Amino acid sequence: MEKFCVLFDMDGVLIDTESQYDEFWAQANLKYNIGIPDIAQRVKGFTLPSVISTYFSSRSEEVKQAVAEELIECERNMHFPDVNGASEFVQSLKEAGIKIALVTSSLNTKMEAVYRKKHFDEVFDAVVTADDITIGKPDPMCYLLAAKRLGYSPENCFVMEDALSGIAAGNAARMKVIGLSTTNPAHVIEDKVLRVIPHFANFTLSDLNCLFKQNSQQ
Repeated sequence: MEKFCVLFDMDGVLIDTESQYDEFWAQANLKYNIGIPDIAQRVKGFTLPSVISTYFSSRSEEVKQAVAEELIECERNMHFPDVNGASEFVQSLKEAGIKIALVTSSLNTKMEAVYRKKHFDEVFDAVVTADDITIGKPDPMCYLLAAKRLGYSPENCFVMEDALSGIAAGNAARMKVIGLSTTNPAHVIEDKVLRVIPHFANFTLSDLNCLFKQNSQQ
């Protein structure tokens, strides 16, 4: 067994879908008079049930259902462009025998579309979705479950994250978190992660090995 594994969030880490979510929530904010201009930023990394319970708790069941159904339909029709260098980095880990897991707040309804277009179910050694957990990020349940499925202890897991809720989940799991500045500026997350990277184009397995050695006691 290799000395560490790597757990990847999906949106904003492997695939660049954030602008599509921004557009969806901007329209929903107007349509349902949510009254939270930055709701798209606030909900990043959260599961759909968490979003509904947090921001629509006072709304009718009809509105809650409508928002959920519209988001699910939006996700089914999304495009899933790669974050720069993501596919190559993942492939380099697989070739080196590093175990990798996908840990996402997305529901299986969205993942069906992702699998058709990106085949992540064939790429990753384990996948954890919102349907596998009872408490979403920032709770560490999802990352701890992924580590268990790969057979690694938390201190031997790297987490690749972009959202504040996901970074908090990785830290709560006592894992080694690397932050991507795809969703939040580097200065917002730099004190919460071991290292900030803009994407994977210039990030390699050698960098992971160095970070693991430097932080092996954390």
